[in-house]
Amino acid sequence: MGINLTKGQKVSLAKRGGGTLTLVRMGLGWDAVKKRGLFGSKSQSIDLDASALLFDAGGNLVDAVWFRQLRSQDGAVQHTGDNLTGAGEGDDEAVLVDLGRLSPSTTQIVFTVNSFTGQDFSQIENAFCRLVDETTNEELARYELSGSGRHNAQIMAKVSRDGGGGWSMTAIGATATGRTFQDLLPATTGHL
Repeated sequence: MGINLTKGQKVSLAKRGGGTLTLVRMGLGWDAVKKRGLFGSKSQSIDLDASALLFDAGGNLVDAVWFRQLRSQDGAVQHTGDNLTGAGEGDDEAVLVDLGRLSPSTTQIVFTVNSFTGQDFSQIENAFCRLVDETTNEELARYELSGSGRHNAQIMAKVSRDGGGGWSMTAIGATATGRTFQDLLPATTGHL
């Protein structure tokens, strides 16, 4: 059973039986709020995008994995593909991270979500991000994203190297504005 995270909460990613995680998945799920009109309710398509931004110890962006670049240069981070509507159950988009294959210069991975189509979070419901141990499919942590607000992006969480060679996850949950990860970079670096 995973841990529901609140803003600023940090959780170690050490395995329960000892050892460290090697392969994790950050999943993103959402649904569009149905618009009510004169002739009933109507579904709308909302294109949320999950991105993984890789930073070095100096806070410099060294790589980014998003819908236009589905794999990191070192091959350790892979986006599973762009969902344009949020339709379906479970994770609508996912980013897989092989922690053992990451370049040693990568010290933090920040996960962001933004509305490429521009709708704000007041039009999105059931939105979440979660971290899963991909080897066991066990949900380690879940962060419920707000379904209200006039922002169209969030800096969700970061996974950081710990001094002892392990990893930890910190829930950020900061609101932002932008249609792509590049728009979010100034706000993202404030959370490193």
